Amino acid sequence: MAIASTSASKLFSFSSLSFRLRSLTTASSISSNCSTTSKKKKEKEKQKLKQRVVIKEKRRTRSDREFKLETIKRYGDTATHIPVMLGEVLDVFSASKQLRYFVDCTVGAAGHSSAIIEGHPEMEVYVGLDVDPVALEKARARINSVLHNPTSSTLKASTFLENFRYVKSLLCDVDETLLDTGIDGILMDLGMSSMQVNDPERGFSVLANGPLDMRMDPQASLKAEDILNSWPETEVGRILREYGEESNWYSLQNRIVKARLNGGLHSTGDLVDLIKSATPLSRVSITKIEFNCNRRKAGWIKTATRVFQALRIAVNDELKTLEDSLYACFDCLAPGGRLAVISFHSLEDRIVKQTFLDIINVKDGDGDIDMNEEEARKKDLRKIKNDIDESEAWIKQMVQGLRGTILTKRPITPSEKEESLNSRSRSAKLRVIQKA
Repeated sequence: MAIASTSASKLFSFSSLSFRLRSLTTASSISSNCSTTSKKKKEKEKQKLKQRVVIKEKRRTRSDREFKLETIKRYGDTATHIPVMLGEVLDVFSASKQLRYFVDCTVGAAGHSSAIIEGHPEMEVYVGLDVDPVALEKARARINSVLHNPTSSTLKASTFLENFRYVKSLLCDVDETLLDTGIDGILMDLGMSSMQVNDPERGFSVLANGPLDMRMDPQASLKAEDILNSWPETEVGRILREYGEESNWYSLQNRIVKARLNGGLHSTGDLVDLIKSATPLSRVSITKIEFNCNRRKAGWIKTATRVFQALRIAVNDELKTLEDSLYACFDCLAPGGRLAVISFHSLEDRIVKQTFLDIINVKDGDGDIDMNEEEARKKDLRKIKNDIDESEAWIKQMVQGLRGTILTKRPITPSEKEESLNSRSRSAKLRVIQKA
């Protein structure tokens, strides 16, 4: 019996060992499979990201114009002001097109304006507008230096510290006949200049502490601080949701309201600290996953950028002003005149696109169109294509309407070289409309 017991014990021992070995092998296999699955999942995510990038590239019309750094240095200040898509704007208002009357609705430091003035010695009237007194002071100095050029001796230049929503009345102040004859070219560059972003006292930067101001016009009464500390919480939430397109808007809205109980928010640093505390670690794009140490930083900066954008839009009533001004500017154009708009975020670009389509009486969609009307439109489009100078290779696809032609069916975006040298140009989109 003892021998039998010993044999049974050994058999049990071998059986247990075999079972443990099988368990370890199975666990190792499961772990290996999980690791492989995880790697495959990451690869699929990266592949999807690449596909999205490719699709995005296909949807955009990237500029193939040669980026000339010498031109930027000539008409801009690489330290405080770099005119975005300068070469592309010069193509829109090329020397081959007569430009007797020109308006820059957002003159800034006059980088675009000075280049256009020099390229059109036939120009008779120039009007520049800006709500920023610091920018306008620089613009006036640059334009005055251009006017000392003998070829511009007959040019009448006027600059105004005003919002472009008043473009019609300002043109009447310059010359009552301008609205009758019409303007040959109008430019609207909706981006903020580096000198505005880099000044902490303006409150536009998420990386520098300063007052919660964000006014483009320093004389305006409403500040970002007023919105954060006194506006109804539902209105604060709406601004974050609609103007910032921020998915975490509800949590931010609640934290902003709670902050009022402790004295409120009074600096950009206060707001950034609140955003940091409200940004979950998981709120980060796929491209940042492998950089674990920067995950939270990447998340809060993106959120802060959207929140600051939302507040800036609300403080300056940018979207309603833009829409109204696009209609006004088109009305001011002469037959054949062009309006060029550079936008920097999706909300602006969407308004420009939809307003242009509305202006020329074309619906954005697949609605029913009368065949005779469509055929006539195609004939007009062919005629316009034949009339366009061969040098205007930037015009790829057009949309013909009853009142005019959109020369950029898809917006033109900066060249790869410009994006690499000026990161703030990456989101820029140029759309152009021509009056019939």
